[in-house]
Amino acid sequence: MKKFLSILSAVLILGACAAKKEDTSMLSAEELYTKAHRRLTKTQYEKAAQYFEKVEIEHPYSKWAVKSKLMGAYAYYKEGKYDDALMSLDRFIKYHPGNKDIAYAYYLRAICWYDQINPSDKDQTAAKNAYDALNAVVLLFGDSEYAKDAKAKMNLALEHEAAHEMDVGRFYLKQKNYLSALNRFDEVVKKYQTTVHIEEALYRETEIYTILGLNDEAKRAAKVLNYNYPESSWNTKAQKLVK
Repeated sequence: MKKFLSILSAVLILGACAAKKEDTSMLSAEELYTKAHRRLTKTQYEKAAQYFEKVEIEHPYSKWAVKSKLMGAYAYYKEGKYDDALMSLDRFIKYHPGNKDIAYAYYLRAICWYDQINPSDKDQTAAKNAYDALNAVVLLFGDSEYAKDAKAKMNLALEHEAAHEMDVGRFYLKQKNYLSALNRFDEVVKKYQTTVHIEEALYRETEIYTILGLNDEAKRAAKVLNYNYPESSWNTKAQKLVK
């Protein structure tokens, strides 16, 4: 019994020690930052983010606090905590617009949205926000090292949005909800002309107009498809519909 109580007591003491928060009040801003950076290099991202936050809270007027805002955001990003990363980045951009790393802050904010894009998700907020954030990088920092990648990812974000519209349009078409389907395909034709989905969207418009007996509209859509994509297999199918 005594042995059991001794073991239990030891466990309770260890638990209390583990639960006790680390006192970092005596550490300098640089020492805290070094601890945070060390955790980051060891891929202990959440712990790194916590240390970076301590630098901000305990040494708000130091040069290390500014660095910590950005590095903390990066640590949260690597941990997959995008909301926390975005909040940190928004603070950095708001309060340090002239910082030498401001272009990277804008770029990382865009990547936080971009990495959340899910083509199968009904909510395409991430794709829209990613496009806008990437566009900001291109417009504000066109000469930076991040602009080229931002442009490429902008196109991919548009592809995701267009693909979602096409999926919904095909679903409505299958359900014979022609007007709802037509609205989706028309959205692709108007807003996503640079994507790979434009050819099918024009064909689907031709198809639906034909089904609805709107022959003039069907011919118009087929004509646009034929003029811009004469070699497309979708064009071949469309021209057969309007003969």
